[in-house]
Amino acid sequence: MNMYLGNLNYRVKEDDLEELLSAYGSVTSAKVVKDRETGRSKGFGFVEMEDAEAAAKAIAELNGTEFKGRQLVIKEALPKKA
Repeated sequence: MNMYLGNLNYRVKEDDLEELLSAYGSVTSAKVVKDRETGRSKGFGFVEMEDAEAAAKAIAELNGTEFKGRQLVIKEALPKKA
């Protein structure tokens, strides 16, 4: 399952997201979205997990909790529209 993580601290790295979610199961990929010109984080990212059940549990338990000083928004990512 692919998940959207929003309201991230601008200093959060991919490793931080992987570490946070690996407690729930195997993380396939973690990406923090960055501005093309400045390379600065845009404050959101995506994490993909193999097990949809583990991902659902992570969403239920982590949404609204504090992570690196900010209130985390985490939900299932919707497919990109063409």
